[in-house]
Formats: sequence, structure tokens, C-alpha cells
Amino acid sequence: MKAGAGLCSNDSLFNGRLICRQFRQGYRFSVDAVLAAHFLKPRHRDTLLDLGCGSGIIALILAYRHPGVRVAGIEVQIELAALAGRNVLDNNLADRVRIMHGDLRRMEEFIPAESFDGVVCNPPYGQPGRGRISPNGQRARARHEIDTGLDDILRAASFSVRNRGSVGVVYPARRAAALIAALKGRLLEPKRLQPVYSYPGSPEATLVLVEAVKNGGEEVRVQAPFYIYRERGGPFSDALLKLYR
Repeated sequence: MKAGAGLCSNDSLFNGRLICRQFRQGYRFSVDAVLAAHFLKPRHRDTLLDLGCGSGIIALILAYRHPGVRVAGIEVQIELAALAGRNVLDNNLADRVRIMHGDLRRMEEFIPAESFDGVVCNPPYGQPGRGRISPNGQRARARHEIDTGLDDILRAASFSVRNRGSVGVVYPARRAAALIAALKGRLLEPKRLQPVYSYPGSPEATLVLVEAVKNGGEEVRVQAPFYIYRERGGPFSDALLKLYR
């Protein structure tokens, strides 16, 4: 990591070819967002939407890895939306990435219905009244369901994505049943699921990556596990390092 100006620092991906400026004390993206950005498989010229884009990392990765796509991001926290916009400019992606400041619970104010081919989201994981909430307001709002709950986010996804379009979500494995039920409740049928484990031999998955299709048929493919570390207490796995390179 290289020191940035003011209250920010710069993180780099793809051997320094992509830079993401982040607040040192506020919300910072984690491996979850990187996994989500790589999980969605867009086609050339697809239009994509990142719900709750934070510093813009998912949109940046998608635009970098898929030169033919166009990406939009929406973020309710104005300081994060401004930071995401700056990251877009710094990476010379303004011709294909746009950031909107707004509340995803009112998507109809920002975009026409069914106007994206794909939607991706890394929702807040913490349920209201459960777990420790960060004293940093920016982190708390990004990690806990303070501004929006899971159903709010999936309603926005279902509104935004075209019929038969894809929605990719990363979520805690322990809440996978709630995620699948919520997806189905918004006509988003799970089609592809990948469990994410800390390391080989780990007793249980920590995350799940799910791709759902709007008004899709009932059929889901469970993919091979993804491991974050090579071993317990060991270095990152080759598969994870590849996502950053």
C-alpha cells in the first residue's frame, strides 16, 4: 500500500495497473468485494450495476477486466460516492463507469426499470441488534443493515436487472438460507453457488457466492470450493492471489 494524500491511502490491484483510493479510517473494501467482482461473468457490451458501491472497487475491477462493458455504481454515503467518482477518474474509466449518489431503496428515481444486463452486490452482513457495531459511522453503515436490509437490496437488484439478467451476491455462508429465500422472493432464481472456505479442511464455509437469474428456471449448480488461504494460519492461496494480479 502506498500512502495517499490527506485522509486517504491508495491500494493497487493487477500489479499496480488499477488504483483504488480508500479512507484510512472509514470503510475499506475486503476480499469479499474482490470475490464478487470476479464471480459475475458478463458478456461483451453488457451493462452492469454495483449496488452500494462504496469506494467503487467492484465497478473498477469489472471495467478493468472486461473492456467492453459499461458499469454504474450507486452509493448512499456521499463521501464514499465522491471517493468512488475520484477513483473512476484516476483510473481513466470515466467513459465506461459512472457513479450515482443516492438511496437504492428509490432506484426508480435514478434509472428505468430493467435497464441493466447484470447486477452485483456486496451487502452489509450485520443484522440489526446483533454483533458489535463499529463506532466509525461509515464502517457501521457499510457493514450493518442500518440504511438498507437484504430485501431492500434485492428489490433494487430485481428492479434494475432485465428479464433473464444475472444478479451476483456475496454473503455469509451462515445466512445462505435467508439469502436464497430472499432472492426467490424477488423472482431471482439461484443458478450458481460457490462456497468460500478459509483454508482446505476448514470445518465450514465462511462465505457463499451466488448468481441468480431473474425469472430463471429452478436449477442450481454448486461449484467447487474457493479457499482464501493455502492452509490454516498460512499465506493466501494461489487462487486468491490470482484475483489481485
